[in-house]
Amino acid sequence: MIQSINILFTVTMIDPQHVQKYVPYSIVILSGLVVLCIAKSYFTVVIRKGVAMNNVVLYKGANLLDGTGRGTMKNTAMLVDGDRIVEIGSAEYIKTGENVAVVDLTGKTIMPGMINSHAHIIMEPVGDPFVRLASNSPTRTALVGAINMKKMLKAGFTYIRDPGARNFADVDLRKSVQDGLIEGPGLGLCGHILTMTGGQAWAIGKECDGPDEVRKAAREQLKHGCDFIKLMATGGVLSPGNSPSSCQQTYEEMRAGVEVAHDAGKKAAAHAHAAQGVMNAVNAGVDSIEHGVFLNEENIELMVRKGTYLVPTLAATYFIVKTGVEGGVPEFAVRKAEDVIQKHINSFKMAYKAGVKIALGTDAGTSFNEHGRSAVEAKLMVDYGVSPEDAVYFATLSGAKLLGIDDQYGSLEKGKKADFIVLGENPLENIETLMHVEQVYKHGKSVD
Repeated sequence: MIQSINILFTVTMIDPQHVQKYVPYSIVILSGLVVLCIAKSYFTVVIRKGVAMNNVVLYKGANLLDGTGRGTMKNTAMLVDGDRIVEIGSAEYIKTGENVAVVDLTGKTIMPGMINSHAHIIMEPVGDPFVRLASNSPTRTALVGAINMKKMLKAGFTYIRDPGARNFADVDLRKSVQDGLIEGPGLGLCGHILTMTGGQAWAIGKECDGPDEVRKAAREQLKHGCDFIKLMATGGVLSPGNSPSSCQQTYEEMRAGVEVAHDAGKKAAAHAHAAQGVMNAVNAGVDSIEHGVFLNEENIELMVRKGTYLVPTLAATYFIVKTGVEGGVPEFAVRKAEDVIQKHINSFKMAYKAGVKIALGTDAGTSFNEHGRSAVEAKLMVDYGVSPEDAVYFATLSGAKLLGIDDQYGSLEKGKKADFIVLGENPLENIETLMHVEQVYKHGKSVD
């Protein structure tokens, strides 16, 4: 006997693959069952085994951006079964049986949950976040991380990449989300930043010198379940005593870290401001350059040729300069940010114009760069000449491709995770609407 067979009748456009997926060959259709479905002469009968009907929801009437850059689909219907997207099409043709829940989103816009490819989840966006983090207890660090993850999720970011934590707090936070202890986005992580002795972010990183030490340190991060290795090619803005224009880890050191990552099927990223540091990192084989403040034509040509991503983090310098010493940012950080901000903007514009792959990342957790305001990065991109279509792509599918999760995330397509956000306006017409997300869904569930 076939037990507990739930039958869902869905009238939609004919899709042979749809039928094949949801009608297992082993199920024998009960004799005498007759289904009559009429809708513009198109029909599909879907039979599911062991699926609770209240897990199936139809979201209808919304304008939809699927994240691929194809523009706006109007008056759509998206059928979600549990945590997966089952079908997307025109609301005119996709209809359901009476046992399917329906959410009317007429007048709204839906798009994939956003991805922040550079957000420090355990850092507090105070004047000097490195000093604060270094002095925090493990308990406070965990609490800060949990709060920041919920803020990012509520802001519409359903997946993030954390490029540097402390004491593997990021690993524990991800496990806590997976176990249902806390709510938060999906999390790609690197554990400790690998930096030279006294280098950028040494206070929260793993100091290592020479290829052998870097290699061992990289292996330690992977041992704890990390997804990528973070290297430090140059100095930066928030560490006193070093300059963004100075090189730090050598080509040989970074190459050792990259080899460990790639041999394990993982990714590698490099913090890099100075042009020579960018060259060293890209030649070493990193998958992404973080910041890229002083890019030159040679850097950009090499990045295009190798397919290296740029994660520009425009918000980092923007908030430091905007807040200033008066707001509590250390004087040394304000001075350095003011020196580089226009060069940073110019480098980003050059990279975009040349066709460098770009993923949105904010450096959330740096000075007054709040986790819940991460969508400001998309607005800054548009302010600096990016089309709204590209800004949305950088915040969704492009980030998923960088992280290597685009088979499940980054776009609204059949078979992918049902991570999406509801907006009051179309961001292609008003990019600032990304900063005012009305509702967030992660894995098909509404986030409260």
